Amino acid sequence: MLSGLSHDEAEWAPVGRALAAVRVTDAGEVQQVVRACAALSVPVVTRGAGTGLSGGANATDGCLILDLSRMNRVLEIDTENLLAVVQPGVINNDLKAAVAEHGLWYPPDPASAPWSTIGGNVSTNAGGLCCLKYGVTRDYVLGLEAVMGGPAGEYGSRVRFGRRTTKGVSGYDLTGLFVGSEGTFGVITEITLRLRPAPAAEPRTVVGAFDGLVAAGAAVALCTRRGLQPAALELLDRHCMQAVEDWKHLGIEPG
Repeated sequence: MLSGLSHDEAEWAPVGRALAAVRVTDAGEVQQVVRACAALSVPVVTRGAGTGLSGGANATDGCLILDLSRMNRVLEIDTENLLAVVQPGVINNDLKAAVAEHGLWYPPDPASAPWSTIGGNVSTNAGGLCCLKYGVTRDYVLGLEAVMGGPAGEYGSRVRFGRRTTKGVSGYDLTGLFVGSEGTFGVITEITLRLRPAPAAEPRTVVGAFDGLVAAGAAVALCTRRGLQPAALELLDRHCMQAVEDWKHLGIEPG
């Protein structure tokens, strides 16, 4: 069990031997764990679903694994201000489904969306194919609550960054600094996210065949010049197409 919680999906990244793991359910428990580990000089490694590919959730020798997967509640969906407040263990696709019931949409779509947590998405600034048109996770994080370190005797401070409004122009952007920090600044315990109205129409897929990479790149540049903004663009060579056909049997004939 401890071994399974000690690493993410980065096969090449080194993994240390953890002392223990704790599954927390709220920010107060996170504070207690951080304070106890600080008093004992035990390093803390935070994890969500463990779907990352960077080794950011990998244990170091003698650490405590802080598992946030049970902090998985959608705390608020504000339809008037187009925002949601969630705990870090909420699964990306579960959030999408929850806001869809209100006619809203959370665009960031990493490939791991069916399994990855919002906290992990924030910590890695996850993207996805739709980032071409709609941006990455950082573009949707309005505010955060986090448990921080600090001077001796002040470990476990619970702080808030950011806002709940569309406009936010004053002060340092500490929220943006936190996004993508891989857990190096503190433990995220709550996230306020920007939402969009659900798309009015179902997306359509257009497939084009090109003789080479240069021609494909020229087609992308032409889309931009003509003011077209696709939700996603993906390049597949014949080897990838053949692999997809061998797997899914879609009737595709790679050129």
